[in-house]
Amino acid sequence: MAGAPPNSTTQGWFGSLRALYRSIHVGRRKAATFAAALLAVGVGYHVIFGANGITVYEQKRQQTRQLKLQMQELQQENDRLKEHVDRLQNDPSAIEHQARQELHYTRPGEVIYTLPTK
Repeated sequence: MAGAPPNSTTQGWFGSLRALYRSIHVGRRKAATFAAALLAVGVGYHVIFGANGITVYEQKRQQTRQLKLQMQELQQENDRLKEHVDRLQNDPSAIEHQARQELHYTRPGEVIYTLPTK
């Protein structure tokens, strides 16, 4: 009986089982692909907008540039003030000039005229 045709009910049962397996397998593959895509979008969003993302990095770089510029300006002002203190400590004419300008000191015989402001 080796040449006897297979039973159609057995073949139908295996065929439906195979079809069910294929549909589940394809569904799982689609779900896995969707999950991987969703994960990639999440990681990409985090890389760009996250706590250490590209946007925060650019903001920090800009802030660093501004702080360096501010530091240079303050260093220049500091140097200028140190030179002024040095002149006041060592140059009598600088002391006289400062006293005349701020305290309105005069030499004997000088007269100061003050003009009204407009």
